[in-house]
Amino acid sequence: MPVRDIIRIDEDKCDGCGDCVSACAEGAIQLVDGKAKLVSEVYCDGLGACIGDCPQGAITIEKREAAPFNEAAVAQHLASQQVQPQPIKLNTMAGHGGCPGSAPRSFEAPPTPAARPTTQGGGGSQLRQWPVQLMLVPPHAPYLKDADILICADCVPFAVPDFHSRFLAGRALLVGCPKLDDLQYYLEKLKQIFAQATPRRITVLKMEVPCCSGIAQATKMARDEVAPDIPIDVHTVGVRGDIDMHHAPGPDQAKAM
Repeated sequence: MPVRDIIRIDEDKCDGCGDCVSACAEGAIQLVDGKAKLVSEVYCDGLGACIGDCPQGAITIEKREAAPFNEAAVAQHLASQQVQPQPIKLNTMAGHGGCPGSAPRSFEAPPTPAARPTTQGGGGSQLRQWPVQLMLVPPHAPYLKDADILICADCVPFAVPDFHSRFLAGRALLVGCPKLDDLQYYLEKLKQIFAQATPRRITVLKMEVPCCSGIAQATKMARDEVAPDIPIDVHTVGVRGDIDMHHAPGPDQAKAM
């Protein structure tokens, strides 16, 4: 076997947070019995994008004999991890043809606090477009063009009390559930959106639970493939509302690190 760079995980330092799982676009790392594990050498490209995501410093790069990185095996592995959606009638989901309420709409300005009831410590709604569900938003929607896009797991707003003022204000919103939806569909849809809309910046909000990491992984993979210069910030939200912020460099930046 060739000698090459590959990651090494110190299980004594690993606390099972799962941040490295979402940072690995190839799906080479998984949580097994509460610890991060390299599931196969052929899935690891050795670039170490996961290193900066480990708060315990448990991941390093070592040079040793290892099976060569295999992109075809990675693609097959990622496809096997996807949860397949239940069959649906195409005429209910094709664009917005099946539901007039999902036609793209932009709002010139969010409602003022005086125009709507507000909760204590909050402001008016900062939502500036409709629809918001990633499955329904067309890639050519005008509100996505040159926008600051917020890609949000749909549980996040329930955990973040100031979600509108802190994250939604001034951003175009895409919402999805990486556990229940089709991640391969997300990947292809996001590639179309990033290619057509050329957003200024992308922010991802995901929950701390491992199954939620797929939305960040799909976003990074789509960005790296079609628009690697677009900056991405990934924020992990705890179930009690605490937030861990992280910047995700593009592939060229990662190689230079």
